Amino acid sequence: MEYAYPAIFHKNEDSTYTITFPDLPGCISEGKTIANAIFMSQAALTQWIEYLKDKKMQLPTPSPLSAIQVETDEFANYVCIDYKENRAVKRTVSIPKWMDDLVIESGLSLSRILQDALKQRFKELNA
Repeated sequence: MEYAYPAIFHKNEDSTYTITFPDLPGCISEGKTIANAIFMSQAALTQWIEYLKDKKMQLPTPSPLSAIQVETDEFANYVCIDYKENRAVKRTVSIPKWMDDLVIESGLSLSRILQDALKQRFKELNA
């Protein structure tokens, strides 16, 4: 799922940036350069979305960028993320006994093999 929230990038005296999200009180990050600040803002937004979803809280509606007030040493921009929930879920799968025996003998993780195979399959489907 994709999310985009407006963020305020404040340039500090030491040329670093502090990033705040007006719609997400308490969601704050910092970056040493503008590129690092953008990266850090995406990480902060991802963690905030994870927190809200984990607590089963309603995600606020993002404000329009035009509604964001900034000071002289600030600018506002949308921060976008493509959120994928990485929490593990249990699924029951069936495989032939001989495959299960080989997995056990080889010391492989069936979960890891399945995840890797699915990632490869999705990559092929989207190519």
